[in-house]
Amino acid sequence: MMEIAEKMVRGRKMETILLILLVQLVAAAMAANVTYDHRALVIDGKRRILISGSIHYPRSTPEMWPDLIQKSKDGGLDIIETYVFWNGHEPDKNQYNFEGRYDLVKFVKLAAKAGLYVHLRIGPYACAEWNYGGFPVWLHFVPGIKFRTDNEPFKAEMQRFTAKIVDLMKQEKLYASQGGPIILSQIENEYGNIDSAYGAAGKSYMKWSASMALSLDTGVPWNMCQQGDAPDPIINTCNGFYCDQFTPNSNNKPKMWTENWSGWFLGFGEPSPYRPVEDLAFAVARFYQRGGTFQNYYMYHGGTNFERTSGGPLISTSYDYDAPIDEYGLLRQPKWGHLRDLHKAIKLCEDSLIATDPTITSLGSGLEASVYKTSSGSCAAFLANIGTKSDVTVTFNGNSYHLPAWSVSILPDCKNVAFNTAKINSATESTTFARQSLKPDGGSSAELGSQWSYIKEPIGISKADAFLKAGLLEQINTTADKSDYLWYSLRMDIKGDETFLDEGSKAVLHIQSIGQVVYAFINGKLAGSGNGKQKISLDIPINLVTGKNTIDLLGVTVGLANYGAFFDLVGAGVTGPVTLKSAKSGSSIDLSSQQWTYQVGLKGEDSGLGTGDSSEWVSKSPLPTKQPLIWYKTTFDAPSGSDPVAIDFTGTGKGIAWVNGQSIGRYWPTSIARNDGCTDSCDYRGTYRANKCLKNCGKPSQTLYHVPRSWIKPSGNILVLLEEMGGDPTKISFATKQTGSNLCLTVSQTHPAPVDTWTSDSKIHSKISNRTRPVLSLQCPVSTQVISSINFASFGTPKGTCGSFSHGRCSSSRSLSIVQKACVGSRSCNVEVSTRVFGDPCRGVVKSLAVEASCS
Repeated sequence: MMEIAEKMVRGRKMETILLILLVQLVAAAMAANVTYDHRALVIDGKRRILISGSIHYPRSTPEMWPDLIQKSKDGGLDIIETYVFWNGHEPDKNQYNFEGRYDLVKFVKLAAKAGLYVHLRIGPYACAEWNYGGFPVWLHFVPGIKFRTDNEPFKAEMQRFTAKIVDLMKQEKLYASQGGPIILSQIENEYGNIDSAYGAAGKSYMKWSASMALSLDTGVPWNMCQQGDAPDPIINTCNGFYCDQFTPNSNNKPKMWTENWSGWFLGFGEPSPYRPVEDLAFAVARFYQRGGTFQNYYMYHGGTNFERTSGGPLISTSYDYDAPIDEYGLLRQPKWGHLRDLHKAIKLCEDSLIATDPTITSLGSGLEASVYKTSSGSCAAFLANIGTKSDVTVTFNGNSYHLPAWSVSILPDCKNVAFNTAKINSATESTTFARQSLKPDGGSSAELGSQWSYIKEPIGISKADAFLKAGLLEQINTTADKSDYLWYSLRMDIKGDETFLDEGSKAVLHIQSIGQVVYAFINGKLAGSGNGKQKISLDIPINLVTGKNTIDLLGVTVGLANYGAFFDLVGAGVTGPVTLKSAKSGSSIDLSSQQWTYQVGLKGEDSGLGTGDSSEWVSKSPLPTKQPLIWYKTTFDAPSGSDPVAIDFTGTGKGIAWVNGQSIGRYWPTSIARNDGCTDSCDYRGTYRANKCLKNCGKPSQTLYHVPRSWIKPSGNILVLLEEMGGDPTKISFATKQTGSNLCLTVSQTHPAPVDTWTSDSKIHSKISNRTRPVLSLQCPVSTQVISSINFASFGTPKGTCGSFSHGRCSSSRSLSIVQKACVGSRSCNVEVSTRVFGDPCRGVVKSLAVEASCS
């Protein structure tokens, strides 16, 4: 029996060994060899044209990741790009977090499961409008440390964390060299923008960073963005709105674009920036036209700055970025669809693009042709009109082509146009927010108010760990960013015979702060407040009484600085001077150097009120409103349906909100955007910049705040608010974001045919006249919907935009009936845009078909 048992054990051991060997063989078989040459990244010996998009895993939830990744793949992406966020993964030294929204391994594996590659930007400095640029604030307190320079304490910590991430990826076999999806890693980030400020130590640090990264032996290339002197073999890459003129620092390196800014970030107190898709597509096409082979959208999905992760300072909670997939995970149309078509057109040219360098010639002033022609006869061309004023007709290879201003046409066969960046074939799909009651019975606001309870946060010092210190302390060094809040408290005894102050007379309290928000309380009452990005200067009339008086100043941060040389040394809080001046005599006293009492954070934070768990909640009426520093709590049932959820905080002031203990971030609906710089429409023609296309001037920068569906239960949900400045929580409402029922699209006779009509045979057409005619294509965004009505249709010279179309000077009388017959009752339809279908209502004029349809 013993012999039999021993044989069975040996057999099982052998099976285990064979299984391990099998797994290793499978991994080895799947492993990819990733290198590069002067044209492209080379994967398993083949150059690749690659299209990438940034999705930052902590700015969405694990439940959202599969859908975001699939929509990215459907949009034509090959790669998901993300930073690694050090302060999220190591909030306290040697205390790691790789769970929930910070489950980096899960995120990378989901990208791999979808068949996508990953570009892992370890940094570990991220910038990213993320708090402290992604550095953990505890790093600031390491003895002798200086960030991002040739400093041994910093380099030791940076290497330790970078190696931690690389080792984690290796353990999970996630590098392409192990059969995983990671084909590229980044060390440092945009250091070349600011390295001159660090002098020679900056240059030596940059070289050390490169050497350190290479020593980690990932088996895939490393890159440095915005680093023109990146040492071999590190690839230097470009970031910006345009990178077509970028040239790598060696002819042995490919031309790569790590950040193509699809829009711009939103700041509290600022209008909303957006980038027209025609310009974004133009920038992408120009990059590939002039030899680029790797391009990444920053962002492809921006997401949300949950908790206190927004940087800046004063970066909003929304990080939507006008990306092709919006903050809530819905497609932004026509941006997503137009870029998808662009990607298809570029991929039609891939064989030619990877085989050779372009031959670039001038077709006239502001006109350019790039031709990729191979010895095997493959040919692709890009025709560009970089002028901003006039459409032109150019002659290329004996044929005529219409080029709108600021556009690129892509010819996968050097003859027929598959795509033009200014000609959109994807319909506009509106999105709307539908307000919903907190309660399923549709109760009124008054009824909802009766469900609220509250706890008043003490004004001033209320915690046992408060401490005395002479002078005014800088806030970040005092709080270590464990809280947004720092109390500065001073007691004064007014005897009545002070030379600078007459009893009962007005005084002026002067406060200087370096941001970002400060509240002044006199004897427990709010006397004034102010906010600013770099400097706050307040003069507040106050009344002091004979006897004891208390001055309590509350310094509030709204995200720490994340960019620039020495950004880690940018301070916050009430740094002074703080003076008290007699309104009558003009004499003053400096309070700055007196003994102040300090308290880090609020009592309610220490009590964990954000979870809603406390016996101190008060439910009696009336509910105190429009008062500073009150915690509010209510319960709610999940909004019906499955659409993304937001809270409209209109009616409140400023604070932080939690749903079922999860912080959805800072809310600040009273932060109003400046009232200038916005335009009703933005001309995509011409160089884009962050302040070119703005909307919502004079309105709140952000009123709607994303609440992930996975954080909400069907019923019994707890909403907690910390209201700083005073508001009425009963005014808030829930909203679900829905893709609208209307579709709008205008297609002209000069549009290329839909890129989907191209097949492998399309590239052998011998004459342009044989190409497929332009087509207007509509499809309801929801699979259960059909086109129920055509609200407008005009073939001729229609005017206006979606929702305000009108007939021009000519329109085919058959327009509406033809489109109705083709589309109504179907989920999708195609209508050829030609006089053959509609007749010719005005000869000699280029005509368009404009349609507005409804789905239900």
